[in-house]
Amino acid sequence: MTLPAPNAAFHWSREPWGHALRCRPLGACAQHLFTSRQLQLPAEDSWQAALASVEATPRRLLRVKQVHGRAIRVLARGQVPGDASDHRPDADAIVSNEPGLALAVMVADCVPILLCDPVRGAVAAVHAGWRGTCARVVHAAVESLVTCCGCEPAHLVAAIGPSVGPRDYEVGDSLIDAFRAAGHSEAHISRWFIRTDRKLRLDLWSANIQQLIDGGVDANRISLCGLSTVAHPGIFDSYRVDGPRAGRMAAIIVVPEATHAPA
Repeated sequence: MTLPAPNAAFHWSREPWGHALRCRPLGACAQHLFTSRQLQLPAEDSWQAALASVEATPRRLLRVKQVHGRAIRVLARGQVPGDASDHRPDADAIVSNEPGLALAVMVADCVPILLCDPVRGAVAAVHAGWRGTCARVVHAAVESLVTCCGCEPAHLVAAIGPSVGPRDYEVGDSLIDAFRAAGHSEAHISRWFIRTDRKLRLDLWSANIQQLIDGGVDANRISLCGLSTVAHPGIFDSYRVDGPRAGRMAAIIVVPEATHAPA
């Protein structure tokens, strides 16, 4: 299999179950990975295999029922039940500072975003489709890290995994209306929505990067994988390519120990 080359901050790793993408700057802070199509999710044995690659277990995995909004599930230190896998509330982002807890979101074209503050030992896993992006879900995740975990936005490291790319995401004009109704500026809308060859496309990568920056994250600490799920259907799961038959990929991050505890 010939693997497509991601942007320089990312690299492929060979796992017992196949290939995964990892982000070098984020890897200096926390165990994490973005799975590929080779792992057959959402099968339970596949979850166990993926978690073994980040030195975690299913009992220490927190997921959510993704609803394409901006709700955040927060589990602060000491609030995690013995078996975290029993709890799957409606949300599209998860935030925690409980060391050793694995957070995961699932995607098949939507944007997976992992965040870590190594100083406070807090992380977030975010699922951002067009609805979540319109609702500023990644901005809400940054706010939750600040308010619930004492994080400084400037300390955050962000990694944006494979998803539908700006050249491949053809949308209707109604999405422009939705972004306007949500209060996004015309300047941002004109950058995120691109019309070429009479087709309108949405750049979810730029939109989520901008929302991270608006939340106070340093642009130099944001890494974009740059690989489109639609452009590489043999490597990634894509709902746009496969429809309801599409599998799902996971973005997983494990909460590290803090290097500086809150006062």
